[in-house]
Amino acid sequence: MPVEMRMWRIDGDEPKPLTTSVLPAEKDLHGFLKRDPSLLGERLLVIGSEVITPYGPRLDLLAIDAEGNLNLLELKRDKTPREVVAQVLDYGSWASTLSRDDVIDIATKHLDQPFEAAFEDVFGSAPPDELNGDLSLTIVAAELDASSERIVDYLRGFGVPVNAVFFSYLEDDGRRYLARSWLTASDDETPQGITGSKSSKRAAWNGTDWYVSFGGSLGRRWDDARRHGFVSAGGGRFYTQSIRALPEGARIWVNIPGTGYVGVGRTIGPPRRFSEALVYTGGEWVDLAEQPLEGTYVHPGEEDDDNAEWVVPVAWLDARAERDAFWEKGMFGNQHSACKLRQEFTLGRLADHFDIDEGE
Repeated sequence: MPVEMRMWRIDGDEPKPLTTSVLPAEKDLHGFLKRDPSLLGERLLVIGSEVITPYGPRLDLLAIDAEGNLNLLELKRDKTPREVVAQVLDYGSWASTLSRDDVIDIATKHLDQPFEAAFEDVFGSAPPDELNGDLSLTIVAAELDASSERIVDYLRGFGVPVNAVFFSYLEDDGRRYLARSWLTASDDETPQGITGSKSSKRAAWNGTDWYVSFGGSLGRRWDDARRHGFVSAGGGRFYTQSIRALPEGARIWVNIPGTGYVGVGRTIGPPRRFSEALVYTGGEWVDLAEQPLEGTYVHPGEEDDDNAEWVVPVAWLDARAERDAFWEKGMFGNQHSACKLRQEFTLGRLADHFDIDEGE
């Protein structure tokens, strides 16, 4: 049966029904959702409105969630149930093929700032490496009829990630309200999203650039690393396993969490425990532990490799004081001590700021 939304205001002991009205135009729903997609119950970033597709009509709204998954929103307007369902499925078949570059290109045309910066504004972090891993299709309506409900329920039974949401427009003593109801509640079992080729939806890696997080919470000092030519991490398996994966010859970009990027260089040796680490300084290899250091690089339980501090020697191309750290909204940051740096936005900003050519 079709979904119906009613609301009452409690005056004393008497419930007073609010008057259900009709939106001035269903296009107002489009405007409301474009300005505030959280009306759907989750944080979303709208990256396209009236999006042109290769198949004729335009998709009403295209949004993205914190995991980088696309959400397609199509208004029912005056379409029949079969028409609106066919339309949103058609759009879904197109959107499932969009690569990461396609998604960013659509966003760039719609947003008034870089996609990465807009993403961070909404979600508080840089976009994930993979975009459009899953897909959600949503029919938006001012009212939902029994036929639409039946078709949507049927498709969901076959794993199609489609749902329907409708909004009631209510008035009460000069005040206006929107009430929302989903056909299927978000905590119900939901089908997995449509997925396409993963390789095209993950940021390509150039085979060269790595991200390194140089944190100071355990006594590390950037001045030590800058002066003697190294990066390090340790104090737990989460941190040691990624720093130990850094290969010799990698170009690394070093970020101090909460501060910004401070250096770029090439790794010139394998990772070693701090007690055995060698760094190249003054034209020769020397024991790092014997150098004058401001920080401490010894952890409780360091006899275990997972708890030890691991050091990678680096030849700096440019290493700047912490006060000169560079950060721009939307740039990549990660809790791992080291990982492949794929994000073109960050790489481009860093190359410009540190004046680094592609071949260096």
